[in-house]
Amino acid sequence: MNDDMLNKIRTGSGFIAALDQSGGSTPKALGLYGVGEDAWSSEDEMFDLMHAMRTRIVTSPAFTGERVLAAILFEQTMDRQFEGVGAAEYLWSRKQVVPFVKVDKGLAEATDGAQVMKPMPQLRELCDRAVGLGVFGTKMRSVIQLANEAGVNAVVDQQFEVAAEIITTGLVPIVEPEVDIHSPEKEAAESLMRDRIATHLDGLADDQHVILKLSVPTVDDFYAKLITHPRVLRVAALSGGYSREEANDRLSRNHNMIASFSRALTEGLNADQTDSEFNATLDTAIANIYAASTT
Repeated sequence: MNDDMLNKIRTGSGFIAALDQSGGSTPKALGLYGVGEDAWSSEDEMFDLMHAMRTRIVTSPAFTGERVLAAILFEQTMDRQFEGVGAAEYLWSRKQVVPFVKVDKGLAEATDGAQVMKPMPQLRELCDRAVGLGVFGTKMRSVIQLANEAGVNAVVDQQFEVAAEIITTGLVPIVEPEVDIHSPEKEAAESLMRDRIATHLDGLADDQHVILKLSVPTVDDFYAKLITHPRVLRVAALSGGYSREEANDRLSRNHNMIASFSRALTEGLNADQTDSEFNATLDTAIANIYAASTT
């Protein structure tokens, strides 16, 4: 583990950029960027266009470690380059941004008001490859729709089971049991989830650490005890479908919780913008998300 990266994550000021859109979410992300589905005729061409968008973001002068703590990469992005340099190496050596990689393979069908992750048979191989490329940690997402204790426990238990395996490879896992912001039982689901997470955190060894990525809670500062837990490096918030303005407003009311936004980060960016327009738009987004992350 890179101690400089660990120190930056533990004590740095800023937020985590989620640049890990995968197969299912890529067309929508490109569409919001102004690139329609008629712009590609194969999956490879689609991912090339997505990589061009990501490259434009991470190479922008607005995107630096002064305000961006870390970036989560799609597996295919990790295996590519930015300006002729391996993606993870570029992020850290050129930008002082800590690299993570998304490792989950999507969601299983809903059971008991929740969706656990699909099996990840190649997890160990992916983690070992990530370590070799200079990646610091991983990210994996599950979803909770209802305040069903069986469903909540299944999601959280699986997240920590996989996290334990990831920790053995030397990587730091981002545990992401997302509570759907549209859930009619959001507050109750968050309560069940928080208690289950706390139980797992208490079971970690002194040298085992995780980062939590959670929906912004219904009750402000609801995750304060998780934020101060000695096994938690940081607690990050996902935007979950909120506009950037609303996500920032909600996040700013939760002290010591930082952003890990995807769509809310890229909101307003367009393929047809000039470099100066693009960089100015990105700079404004980063400034606003940074401000909300430093309350």
